[in-house]
Amino acid sequence: MALIPEPSYSHGTPPRIGILLINLGTPEAPTAPAVRTYLREFLSDPRVVEIPRPLWWLILNLFVLPTRPKASAARYAQVWMDEGSPLKVHTERQTTMLRGYLGERVKFPLVVDYAMRYGQPSIAAKLQKLKAQNCDRILLLPLYPQYSASTTATVFDAAFAEMAQMRNMPALRTVRHFHDHTGYINALAQNIRDYWMKNNRPDQLVMSFHGVPRFTLDKGDPYHCECQKTGRLLAEALNLKPEQYQITFQSRFGRAEWLKPYTAEVLTRLGKQKTGRVDVVCPGFVGDCLETLEEIAIEGKTFYLQAGGREYHYIPCLNERDDWIQTLTDIVLKNLLGWTLSVSEDALDASRTRAMGMGAKS
Repeated sequence: MALIPEPSYSHGTPPRIGILLINLGTPEAPTAPAVRTYLREFLSDPRVVEIPRPLWWLILNLFVLPTRPKASAARYAQVWMDEGSPLKVHTERQTTMLRGYLGERVKFPLVVDYAMRYGQPSIAAKLQKLKAQNCDRILLLPLYPQYSASTTATVFDAAFAEMAQMRNMPALRTVRHFHDHTGYINALAQNIRDYWMKNNRPDQLVMSFHGVPRFTLDKGDPYHCECQKTGRLLAEALNLKPEQYQITFQSRFGRAEWLKPYTAEVLTRLGKQKTGRVDVVCPGFVGDCLETLEEIAIEGKTFYLQAGGREYHYIPCLNERDDWIQTLTDIVLKNLLGWTLSVSEDALDASRTRAMGMGAKS
């Protein structure tokens, strides 16, 4: 196996720590060709679709990719922002804010950046960029609150695959999840309280999480349990009674059974029951994206109102809330313990002198 060439290095250059936020990814544009490129990479991941490869190759290339991109592009177009895809815009803003918050609390030189698991900027490219910036330690922080093999684990797959091609590997740490982090739960709760202060309270709060096939739970994936814990802790923080909220799962794909109850079915049932007002929040996403802005805010509203419901509200994700970025900062700092030791200029000069004395060119 040919290893990737190492970036140039000057002795005495101060080492840095890299923090890489990682999100799912997005098409480059709300067009069928861009969506097709994105979906091909996303749906080709064996962790995302656990169907025997030869069979899935036929389904993907003969049925999914020829038909789905056009419809998906139309959905993206409904929520596309002036700056680009909502997911990418919010991830960029969160990265910028985190860089500033960390700069106020840590003197050690940090490099804060972001990557996408599918699409651009890629994990591989950003790991190489961090190495070129002399990061000898890198923290990977997937922006998925709840762990799943089809989200968090595939991020690690991509990072480890890139690391396997490096001659001089940096030290690597990973954040597995933060589904029950006190700051995260508090930020979610305060976000909802703030919304209710301005818009009053609903008759029912629906907590909608991204769905995954039911068999993943049976095979030991902790995702379902972590979603349930997030929902329970959030309800406790809001002082909600069991009959005042429901935990549901969205984004079902294909004919197989997925985690239940399905969000669309619950919203339809609540509408038929003339529930009154329903609010929906998505505690599995830290930034608004297609799944929240189109599937929940637009499509979910249609399901509810057409079934007979009166009033429907979507509560936005945490996005760039100060309390959420403060929590993100706390998560990073906790995972940097033992790494953030300052390096004096004298030590760097001594290192450079020793290297020159041993024949180094720079």
